[in-house]
Amino acid sequence: MTTGFRILNRARVAPKSQVEAFAKLPVANVSDAMNRMSAAGPSLRPMHSSGAMAGVALTVRARPGDNLMLHKAIDMAQPGDVIVCDAGGDLSNALMGELMLAYAVKRGVAGFVLNCAIRDLDAFRAVNLPTFAAGVTHRGPYKDGPGEINVPISFGGMVIEPGDIMLGDSDGVLAVPFAEAQDILQRTQAKQDAEKRQMKAIAEGTNDRTWVDAALRKLGCAFPND
Repeated sequence: MTTGFRILNRARVAPKSQVEAFAKLPVANVSDAMNRMSAAGPSLRPMHSSGAMAGVALTVRARPGDNLMLHKAIDMAQPGDVIVCDAGGDLSNALMGELMLAYAVKRGVAGFVLNCAIRDLDAFRAVNLPTFAAGVTHRGPYKDGPGEINVPISFGGMVIEPGDIMLGDSDGVLAVPFAEAQDILQRTQAKQDAEKRQMKAIAEGTNDRTWVDAALRKLGCAFPND
């Protein structure tokens, strides 16, 4: 098996029930439940018009400027997959455009996370398939390889393994590790419930703000009249 030019199968895939449960939660709250230690960075922004993304990661490592393996990944994708491609963050060439987008929709792809550039931005906005990318350029790609499919990849300090849960909304994208997904889901749901209670207290004028002064005093902040 040739490292750097190979296609693998996913050893495990997050269950549909978990993906559906995460789809109801904001990415920010999932991130908080993961102690704010994982993110793809602010450079990957939504290229579609609106809406959130949730699905199972099908990973691609591509040579910068080359989309041969990204084409193959769309061929392999199962309905509900999110194709996550690391092409080194290079913005010189677009690795995906309108034709690939149309084919991905036909295949039932749930979204894309692309550490590279796209083109045909108007089509992405019109079709509105959740797509997060690092930039836009009109210059097209090459198709020579090499690359890898279904290997661990990383960008922006975030590790993505095949079969992980990929989430995205207007705040950005996040990978939920397969082995920890259920625990993270429970933590996020608890945080979501707590925020709902706090929003209710704010609306009713009963929100407790004493913690702010308590935190400042603990840190040694001087107050008027002290």
